[in-house]
Amino acid sequence: MWHVAYVVYSEANILTHPAYLLRRLALVWLLLATIPSLLLLTQNQLFPLIDLQSPLAKALYWLTTTGTAPYGVATVLAVLALAYRYMPKALFISLFLAISLSQVISLSTSHTLKAFFKEPRPNLVYLSDQGLPEEAQLNPHTFYQLAKPERSQAIAEALTELHTMEPEVKLAPNIHQHWEDEIGYSFPSGHTIFAVTLVLTASYYLLLAGLPLFANALFSWGLLMGLSRMLLGMHWPQDVLFSTLLAAIISSLSVFLVEKLRPRSKEQPNG
Repeated sequence: MWHVAYVVYSEANILTHPAYLLRRLALVWLLLATIPSLLLLTQNQLFPLIDLQSPLAKALYWLTTTGTAPYGVATVLAVLALAYRYMPKALFISLFLAISLSQVISLSTSHTLKAFFKEPRPNLVYLSDQGLPEEAQLNPHTFYQLAKPERSQAIAEALTELHTMEPEVKLAPNIHQHWEDEIGYSFPSGHTIFAVTLVLTASYYLLLAGLPLFANALFSWGLLMGLSRMLLGMHWPQDVLFSTLLAAIISSLSVFLVEKLRPRSKEQPNG
């Protein structure tokens, strides 16, 4: 009996050892980066692949809204609420600090890089290639010189004209509105940085607390977030791939700083 208890205790320590957790999170990151990497290497993209009026497209839209302001805040609060319910309080405080720090860094970094690279979104490039009437034509090089309300109006007018031409791409109403609302630059993907940063940062502490199912659910959400951004025509594969890499750096830095500034006691239970 004592031997069995010792084995169980030893296995629990291994599963929550930082080195093991880092290897596991590295595997998670690799899986998150696999699809955009393959698309980039093969010079393919996921838009336009699916019917954007289909139930799948509508489901992906609702998923992508969980990373869109202000709903992204609700997503973070939901993760924190569940973590608070099931994690040791000392570990929860570290998780809270790491998530807060990583999200502040990711948000500011995303806005800075978008303004620097100024890459047009795939849906804008698609609309500019459709041979629309002159009054509705879009030019990716001049589009971003417009004020934001004028950009939204230009997208709306282009879509109105597009619908009269029996186009290959037809949009559900909520995705139509999403195209009008998301009129910023493409690179990097703010949704992907937000999601992957949250997944990696939270999962480190969730695995420490012995909550792998919670971490796996977050991983699935993060994977679908990157896919949704490409399938809905909002981002190129390189946007999602670089954002996944950047999120790993931000998450690692945040966890490192929190662990240095607020080291956990070796006697502190992990679960």
